[in-house]
Amino acid sequence: MIKEEWKKKGFIDEPAAEGTDLKAEIRKLCAEKDAIILAHYYTRGEIQEVADFIGDSLALAQKAAATDAKIIVMCGVHFMAETCKILSPDKLVLAPDLNAGCSLADSCKADDLKKFKEEHPGYKVVSYVNTTAAVKALTDVVVTSGNAKKVVDTFPQDEKLIFGPDYNLGSYINEVTGRKMLLWNGGCHVHERFSVSEIAKLKQQHPNALVLAHPECKGPVLAAADVVGSTAVLLKYATEHPENEYIVATEAGILHEMQRACPTTQFHPVPPEISEGGAGCSCNECDYMKMNTLLKIYNALKHEWPSVEVEPEVAKEAVKPIKRMLELSI
Repeated sequence: MIKEEWKKKGFIDEPAAEGTDLKAEIRKLCAEKDAIILAHYYTRGEIQEVADFIGDSLALAQKAAATDAKIIVMCGVHFMAETCKILSPDKLVLAPDLNAGCSLADSCKADDLKKFKEEHPGYKVVSYVNTTAAVKALTDVVVTSGNAKKVVDTFPQDEKLIFGPDYNLGSYINEVTGRKMLLWNGGCHVHERFSVSEIAKLKQQHPNALVLAHPECKGPVLAAADVVGSTAVLLKYATEHPENEYIVATEAGILHEMQRACPTTQFHPVPPEISEGGAGCSCNECDYMKMNTLLKIYNALKHEWPSVEVEPEVAKEAVKPIKRMLELSI
């Protein structure tokens, strides 16, 4: 359906003129249209290079809330563009490819969460930012992997909490806070693939390397890590300790910024575990993030489409837990 709409508009994969410098044209369009490009660390390297700002989910939300630009081009996945629109309802928010979804957000439907809340009266809902606007509208406070512990710690120790949709992150927060939050059984298709066995193989080859892991990974992987944190936390650690060698258990897109910040440091991405018989994906990248391309950014800016909209009533409720998170993260 979405691809057909692109075709009707006449610019799905619309080629640029031969010899066009897409990066230069994108920057030219940004200047002409007062647009800002925000990109997640998991996007392609060339997109990070052309962006005005790159960051993790928290930093991107903060930037979207603060920017004076008329147009926001959100290079990430759909829920990130929704968050931008919720925080900046008067701005035009463009998503280079509307098909760029999120397996984690898809694992928690608003109707299912509503029913779960009804089955557990008296519980407050802490939702990971990797959720749809409709789910955020049912939430008391939103968190990112970078601020989840800080936000959860603001609740009384005996507060009844539902945490979702990432089960691994919720388990990690329960462990470091001593809480017993009810956990939604969702997960990221990339981080679910990492395993201790693959880390062990890399440790044999690089015995002095430190293991960096994102809290969306499974518990045994986190237990094997030297540093656990969001993409921003892992990047900060590596940047502050460039003398080390690193094994990295998160989406491989972060390696572009890590290598840029630490050009002489060795980084080794953890490959996903392959199931018996050789079946499975050999890729540790998010296919959705990689759907963003320079050509799609160029076309989105040129035609000011496709834009992301959020129903006013949903946005009215969804903005509350997002703003609460931002207030608690200052």
